[in-house]
Amino acid sequence: MHIVQEEIGKPKITEEKISDNQSIFRFSPLPSGFGHTLGNAMRRTLLSSVPGAGITKVRIKGVAHEYTSLPGVRDSILNVLLNLKQVSFKKHTKYPEVVTLVKKTEGDILASEFITEGDTEVLNGDYKISSITESSIVFDLEAQLEKGIGFSSAKERLQKDGENSWILLDTIFSPVTSVQYEVLPARVGDMTNLDTLQLNVLTNGSLSPADAFQFSAQILEGYFSFLQNETEEKIEEGFLTDFSSVDSLEENLDDQESYTPIEILNLSPRTLNALINGNIGSVEEVMVSSASHLESMRGFGKKAMSELTEALEANGYESTLRA
Repeated sequence: MHIVQEEIGKPKITEEKISDNQSIFRFSPLPSGFGHTLGNAMRRTLLSSVPGAGITKVRIKGVAHEYTSLPGVRDSILNVLLNLKQVSFKKHTKYPEVVTLVKKTEGDILASEFITEGDTEVLNGDYKISSITESSIVFDLEAQLEKGIGFSSAKERLQKDGENSWILLDTIFSPVTSVQYEVLPARVGDMTNLDTLQLNVLTNGSLSPADAFQFSAQILEGYFSFLQNETEEKIEEGFLTDFSSVDSLEENLDDQESYTPIEILNLSPRTLNALINGNIGSVEEVMVSSASHLESMRGFGKKAMSELTEALEANGYESTLRA
C-alpha cells in the first residue's frame, strides 16, 4: 500500500443505498491518481466478470427460425426474442435448466408466466414479452436458461454444438446493468491533492450491488496476489506500508482525533467551500460544531445546514448539531 496512507490514515468505504438494486460506494481518502487506478479496474470487473443467468436458446412451437411471424401473435418472432433477452432471472445453481411458457388465452404474455424449477426466480414478472390477439392461438415456448459470466455468442455455440432444433441467442449474463465511476477531490489536513473514488452500481436484482462489489474486489485481489512473489523480500520496503501498520500508527496517536474528510459527504461545491473556508475539513469537526457556529460562517445559511444534515444522515452519521 502507498506510504502516504500513513499520513492520511486508512481509507474508509461507505455505501449509500439509492434502491434495492442501486448503491453508490465511496472510497476515501486515496493518494492522488489511485481513484482512477482502482475505479477503472473495479468498473471493468463489475461489468465483465460477475456471474448471472440468461436465456441461451429458444424453441417456439410452429416456428422454424427467427425471421418469421406467428399468426395471432402481435410481435414478430425476432422482436419476441429481443424481448426475452430483457427478462431477468435469479438462478441459485450453475446447471442449465429448461423453462417453459404456455399461453392459451388472448392478452399480454408476461414474464411471470414462465414455469421454472425451485431454484430459479423471475425478477421482473410484469415485463411484457408480446401479446396474443386471437383466442384460438396457443403460444408454446421452451427456453434454456444458463448461468455464466460475460457474453456468450450464438455463432460460437452453433459452431461448437451444431444445434439446429433451437433458435440460439446472443446472451449477456452479467447482472450488473450499469457502473459509473467518478473521482472527486479529497482533503486531509493540509493535503488537498487526494482522491475520493465514487462508484455508482446498478444491478438487475439477482445480486445486490454490495455483493457484486465484493465479488469484483475478490477477483482483483486474486490476480494481484498472483503478481507478487511472497517468497522474495519487498522492494524499497521503506516506501511501502500495509493496513496493520496504518492501524498501529492511528492507535498510537493518542492526542489526534480521527479525521474523516468532509468530501466523503458529497456536498455541493458551495456548501463544501463554506465549510473549508470556515476551517472545518472533517466530519468529526462538523459533529462537534454548534448550529449557530456553522450558520455564522460566510456562505453557510439554512439551505446549506439542511443539505449538511441530510448528507450526514445518508452516510450513517447521527446529526448532533447543537443549537
